Amino acid sequence: MTSARQQVLVLHLNSGDLGSTTVAWAFYDGTLGAEDVQMQAGSENEPPYSSVLDAMRDGWRVFQASPLPERSAAAGTGQLTNEYWLERIQDNDSNEGG
Repeated sequence: MTSARQQVLVLHLNSGDLGSTTVAWAFYDGTLGAEDVQMQAGSENEPPYSSVLDAMRDGWRVFQASPLPERSAAAGTGQLTNEYWLERIQDNDSNEGG
């Protein structure tokens, strides 16, 4: 049985450019125990990475990117665009975030 666990990082960028600024994020850590608290909305003021490229340079792998939404001028609001899902595999003994 392996002790490796998955960590998932979701980054929303300012534009579709992987080097553009992170504007929102979420982090899910499979190395944490059931009793440990995962990241909560608003628990961090600064994103773990300023861009997807910075995360990739630190070993994160992109496994999903959001499709371009169909928007009309009348819609105005909706879900955050430019969403990228990244993962990395950590030894279960490691408990570090981004």
